[in-house]
Amino acid sequence: MLLVEKSGAVAILTLNRPDAMNALSIGLRCAFSQVFRDIQADPLIRVAILTGAGRAFCGGMDLKELAGGMNQTGDGDAASGWDMMDAMAAFEGPIIGAINGPAITAGFELALGCDLIIASSEAMFADTHVRVGMLPGWGLSQRLPRLIGIARAKELSFTGNFLTAERACEWGLVNRVVAAADLLPVCRSLAAEMASTVPELLKAYKKLIDDGYGMPLAEAMGYERSLALAYARTVSPAVIATRRTSVQARGRMLSKDETD
Repeated sequence: MLLVEKSGAVAILTLNRPDAMNALSIGLRCAFSQVFRDIQADPLIRVAILTGAGRAFCGGMDLKELAGGMNQTGDGDAASGWDMMDAMAAFEGPIIGAINGPAITAGFELALGCDLIIASSEAMFADTHVRVGMLPGWGLSQRLPRLIGIARAKELSFTGNFLTAERACEWGLVNRVVAAADLLPVCRSLAAEMASTVPELLKAYKKLIDDGYGMPLAEAMGYERSLALAYARTVSPAVIATRRTSVQARGRMLSKDETD
């Protein structure tokens, strides 16, 4: 139900119920939570890519199971949505959402749990909670307004309408839109660039941004300064000089590639 491919420091996780639009069955939810905990415990994995098999990213909860009363899971249960989102949040490295097709309701919430989103031109997003008759519980009502603005979020959530990948990019929900065939290559390349950075800094920077985003600006500025000063005391000038030389060499190489 969930395919895992590890390549160096990058793990690609693929929701694999294509015949059911990768709907989140109990089995898939359990596998999802466990795999995210596994890659967090793997010292080699620094970046994760989350995508879907087939034509959809994720069509939401498994409605057949819901209709059959097979969704009786508590807050702490491994199959609960809360456990899935907690497992994602506990992964210290960046999570790239490679959204290959429709991301609907619970699938939309999974996409919002990623640190950034690269969308295929085939991707669409929809929040259908008001049409299904449920309130969101995995963060959609709080994350979406912070990303695209409260008025646009209300328009989407109060209508249940679909948002195209192109409009999602215009609104700031999606980092970029690429052709379907280019989606995973682009995400792999981006993940490799992230994985090539200083290991402890990648984790620390993600935590700094996420923690500070939930604070008032003045408090967040002080928080950043305190962490920066604390980290600066742990790094020698010689190490910084070596890393600076590497950054300069990378800049020259990228400039050369652009002119060739």
